[in-house]
Amino acid sequence: MFSPLFGHSPHSARDPEREVDQKSEQDPKREVPRDAESGSEQEPEQTPEQGSDRQPEPEQVSKQDPAPERESQQEPERQPEQESGRQPEPERTGRRGGRGQLGRVPLTTKLVAGLLAGATLLVVADRCAAMYAEKRAEQTLRDKLGLAAAPDVHIHGFPFLTQLLGKRLDGVDVTVPDAPAGRVTLAEVRAEATDIRLDGDLPLPVDGARAARVNGDVLLAFDDLDRELGTPAQVRFRALDRQSVRADGELPVAGRVVRIHAVAHIRRDGDRGVTTSVSGMRLDVPGIATYRPGRPARLRLHPQAAEKISHDKSKARALLAVPSVARQLGVAPEDTGPAMWDDKRLSRITGRPGFKEKLMRANLVDLVADRPETLERVGVDPVLARALVRLRAQDLSERVAFSFQLPKQVKGLRLRNITVERDGIRADLTGSGLAVGTARGADD
Repeated sequence: MFSPLFGHSPHSARDPEREVDQKSEQDPKREVPRDAESGSEQEPEQTPEQGSDRQPEPEQVSKQDPAPERESQQEPERQPEQESGRQPEPERTGRRGGRGQLGRVPLTTKLVAGLLAGATLLVVADRCAAMYAEKRAEQTLRDKLGLAAAPDVHIHGFPFLTQLLGKRLDGVDVTVPDAPAGRVTLAEVRAEATDIRLDGDLPLPVDGARAARVNGDVLLAFDDLDRELGTPAQVRFRALDRQSVRADGELPVAGRVVRIHAVAHIRRDGDRGVTTSVSGMRLDVPGIATYRPGRPARLRLHPQAAEKISHDKSKARALLAVPSVARQLGVAPEDTGPAMWDDKRLSRITGRPGFKEKLMRANLVDLVADRPETLERVGVDPVLARALVRLRAQDLSERVAFSFQLPKQVKGLRLRNITVERDGIRADLTGSGLAVGTARGADD
């Protein structure tokens, strides 16, 4: 009955189930009609893509496998690190970070660091206090002794503050340079005081101190003697032996330069001083004569002058004409007369063995006042000879003699074992119960 164009085929008729399937594909959320026969809902088939978007319900997951639940609980902790490859933010190094690092330092380390810092501060404070006390002592000694330069004071022992609070010091070293001691200057005075008791309301001020023992030494340098005693004689001092000093210099006399020589013997002057006694004083006119002051004074010819006289007939006859000189030469009066005009007899006298030595030992002092012309004939300047014999032995000795005393301001010290060394005169310094300041028994 139907034409081929509109003919009936199995696929041409409307199928309700197919329409439902198509609608469900278009709208997954649309409810699925129940089966008329079974009375139950049929869930539409899901494509793989649709199944991946839906999350399983918690109850279903727990029934299937409990392990995924544990993984899901741990998953949020790792998620920030895995998300889009982001790196974790670095810790802040600000104020909170610094406190955190300090908080991680062990308590023992903190205590040790604190103890070390405190000990360092205590040591610095102790040394500063000791240096202050040393400077005050140096200035006090400089003022008391009238020194040109401050001495050097060093306090023994550590710590200093505990000694100060205990009113006792272990020891103090004192070095005084260029200490005045009369005509001379002591190049160095060194002393070490031990077991010192302090007086006063401590810690400051200290009114006085008493040292149980003091040991040291003093030095009188030859360089200082040369500078202080060498003018105008230009004398130089040097060691002769352990108890004697040799003095050599030049002295202007009557327009001539005369060499001066002497020996100063060292001896102690009481317990606090050193003095000298001079011997061997002589004044030399080079190549002519030597004058030795004293009693008796002596003026004798040098070997060069004696040699010339023994070979010069006029000079020999001038000396033999003086009876006092002829007697010293061992020439009898009966031989002197013929020798004045007979050259052979004169040659016999001057050619005798030992005549030159006798001529050198003859004292020509009497000729200075009585026969000055005779001195001039034998080659001795009478003006110079007269100036020499006028020099007093005491005046000459004072030019090379020296002595010194310990400063009056320092009490209780004594000198011992005085010896001459290469660089000067040294003496040991000792003392006990030395009081300084207003300590009991102190004079200054």
